[in-house]
Parts: sequence; structure tokens; C-alpha cells
Amino acid sequence: MKKMLLLLAAGMMLAACGNKDEQLMERAAELCKYIPDHKLLEQSRDYMTEDFYAVLDTMFNLPSHEAMDHEWLYYFVTGNGGTIADFEVAGVEQTDATHAIATINVRQKWEDGSFDPESDIEEHRLYMEKVNGTWLMSDFDEHKQDCISYIAINREEQAVRSAISDYLVKEIGPQYLQGELCIPTLMIVDEEDEYVWGDFWVFWYNVSGDTLKTVSGGNHSGKITLSKEGDGYKVTAFEQTEDGAGNEASAKRIFGDNYDIYQNMHGSEEVREAIRQEQLQEYIERNELPYCYYQDYGWPAVEL
Repeated sequence: MKKMLLLLAAGMMLAACGNKDEQLMERAAELCKYIPDHKLLEQSRDYMTEDFYAVLDTMFNLPSHEAMDHEWLYYFVTGNGGTIADFEVAGVEQTDATHAIATINVRQKWEDGSFDPESDIEEHRLYMEKVNGTWLMSDFDEHKQDCISYIAINREEQAVRSAISDYLVKEIGPQYLQGELCIPTLMIVDEEDEYVWGDFWVFWYNVSGDTLKTVSGGNHSGKITLSKEGDGYKVTAFEQTEDGAGNEASAKRIFGDNYDIYQNMHGSEEVREAIRQEQLQEYIERNELPYCYYQDYGWPAVEL
């Protein structure tokens, strides 16, 4: 009789474990719907741990070109190829009472449901944490720490750019015919320690309806020296290239091994206008301004 009871108890335990594993598999499959890919769904908040969602929310609100330097920041699974990720939960390992790791096989398919024949099956890891009795996504392919590190670097970079912009507005801006807004364009050539080499432009604008109309502007290229001040930076020196006949020699001296990079950047109006447009758009979004265009005198308006 005792043997029968033991066998029955063992069977019940195995069944419970089986049901538990099956429930974890089902939950992992449900969480796959909220893996960030091109965008972070608002409803993801209910399926992620609070800290993981906060990190991703911060990341997805960075300027798009910043995140695009590291494509996985926006394209966790599919990449930028026009396909849709098809998820299959291959298994779930519960590492302790509140943590588990699901192995996810991903294959790409087209919007009509057919699979991309050139797409291999990729294996990913979905991390799960039990919070208040509910399993939530806590990480994906260990990208949480990557995101945290990138955000910290981005904030440092933004502090540097902010210091340079403030300097250009306050120290260089008054040299020009002034308008309502002074918005510089920064084209960074290189950075090392406290030095930043760049092709910098200062523009003044007046506002006309939804359009920023250029009043004046000019170029100031060279090497900027920064010093740390609290959480930010301050420009302590700016060595500029010379005007006129001495321009090339001074540029070669200041930019050194990066002269060709600087020259390619400086000499391309197409590159400059693309960066100007991008940075104007960031300025407008950051300051919640209602402007949709900018326009240089004698030229058509450019949509932002």
C-alpha cells in the first residue's frame, strides 16, 4: 500500500512539473509578442519588468540616428529587411523560483505568411522573472546591460554637444546678423579625451508661421577643448581654421590625420544639409516647437 501511495505521489509530482513547464512555455510564447522590434509597444509595459521597460522606453526615445549606429537597438529580431519574425519556443529552463530562460527559435517570413527561403533559423534567449506571481520579460539576449551602457554613452555625448552648441550660440552667434533663434549644426570629425574636432556651422533664423527662415550663418571649423563641469562640460578653448589663403594649411595642422575626413565632410553641401536638417528636427522635437520647414533666402523651403 505504501509503495502504491509513493508511486501515486511521484506521478502527481511529475504531472505538476509537466504542467508547470507547459505553462512556462505558453507564457514565453505570449511574451514573444512584445519583444521590441522596430518599435516598443505601449502595452509591453504590462509584460515586462518595470526596469526593463524603463530602459527600453528611454532607448526608443533617443534620436533615431543615434540608435541606428547599433542596429539591434531598434531591430532586436528581424533587422531592417521587410520581414516579420516568426517565433517558436524551443524550451524553457527555470533557474530558480523566480527566474527562467526561454530558448526562442526565430525564422523570418514575408507579410503574406510565406517564409523567406534565404533566412536561417536563429536562436535567441528570452529572460523571464516572476513578479507578484506573474512571469514577465526581464531581458532579451542580454541586451539590457547593452542598452544601459549605450544610454550612458549617449547622455555623455549629448552633454558634449550641448556645451559646444551653447558656446557657438553665445560666443560666435553675436558675430552675425541676429534673428529670433540661433541653432548651430555640429559635424563631429573626431573626439579624444577633452578635445573635439569638427566642422561647425552657426545659423540664425526668424520664425514665419511654421517655417524657420534663415537670417544669417557661417562656418567655424577647428578643435574645441572642453573641461568637465558637474554633470556637463564647458568649452575652454577653440582653435579655428584660418580664412583665406591660410585656410588649407591651418586645417591640415589642426585636423592632422583626420584632414581628409574633415575635407570630405566640409566640402559636401549634401552631407551638411542632411545633418542640418536632422539636427534642426531634433531641436524642434526636444523643445516641442511647431515648426515644419526651414528656408534659406532664394531657395525652396525644406521639410523637417
